[in-house]
Amino acid sequence: MNEILSQDEIDQLLSAISSGQSDVDEYKPVSDTRKIKIYDFKRPDKFSKEQIRTVQIMHETFSRLTTTSLSAQLRSLVHVHVATVDQLTYEEFIRSIPTPTTLAVINMDPLKGNAILEIDPAITFSMIDRLFGGTGATTGNKNRDLTDIEQSVMEGIIVRILANMREAWTQVIDLRPRLGQIETNPQFAQIVPPTEMVVLVTLETKVGEEEGMINFCIPYLTIEPIISKLSSQFWFSSVRRSSTTQYLGTLKEKLSTVDMDVVAEIGSINLPIRDVLSLRVGDTIRLSNTKVGDSLTLSVGNKKKFYCQPGVIGKKMAVQVTGKIAEEEPEELEDLSVEGEETYE
Repeated sequence: MNEILSQDEIDQLLSAISSGQSDVDEYKPVSDTRKIKIYDFKRPDKFSKEQIRTVQIMHETFSRLTTTSLSAQLRSLVHVHVATVDQLTYEEFIRSIPTPTTLAVINMDPLKGNAILEIDPAITFSMIDRLFGGTGATTGNKNRDLTDIEQSVMEGIIVRILANMREAWTQVIDLRPRLGQIETNPQFAQIVPPTEMVVLVTLETKVGEEEGMINFCIPYLTIEPIISKLSSQFWFSSVRRSSTTQYLGTLKEKLSTVDMDVVAEIGSINLPIRDVLSLRVGDTIRLSNTKVGDSLTLSVGNKKKFYCQPGVIGKKMAVQVTGKIAEEEPEELEDLSVEGEETYE
């Protein structure tokens, strides 16, 4: 803090300068090279830059999913992308949005508390017009409340948007967002105290020729239990784990539909090629390594996998699987000659 001079001290200083007893340069303030960062204790920063960046990455995925789903639902060109991600007080957020507007209260189960999804009136009426068969142009009065039918239509749109939100948050938590109610006056949506900090995701949205904003407001109290997971290290490790699991599930699904030849091998015998060429209908071949009552070998593709017994179902021949061949046995069985084998499929 600078020292405050008295009037006498000021007079003495001016007299000394006037008489030349003192140089003015001696009294130049010394420049302070320290960097001072202003901190507002009324608006404490509760989200780090890394956490804000992670929230932005999550909602970039959300915006891509929403672009696709809304384009399909509205049958119109829709573009959604993340404009900004900021932290501010809930009161500042409420003051920044118009009245009336489409303001949905979202239950963030299993997280405690609610969030707010606010859709600009221009976007709201453009989407309603498209679903009612129009071109998406909003030439009418936008500063009005939604009718009961229009509110019902917006509920369907918001539910679809929330499905995209659940998928975008999968890497952090199994979020199950549910629509609570739709308000048009922000004053009736006090989900947290006015001074509580929130993270605000602003999405620039374009439906046809209409442009506007979609805001997603999440209070710090709601997101606090998973705040430690909003880090780049946790995020990218979760993405790798999820990708591996996802690819494994996809591979299993694709392989489960592949057709494979299943062959029940009765037995085998070695025959010269001239004997094979001389075989006729009605000839009997005696198999050298199979006895009546022995289990047959069931091959899947070219691998011997199971033991089985032959039988009949109706008028069709069949086999009943009786056991699984151990992993070390197929290599031994592959050495056996299978020339001239008889098989039943």
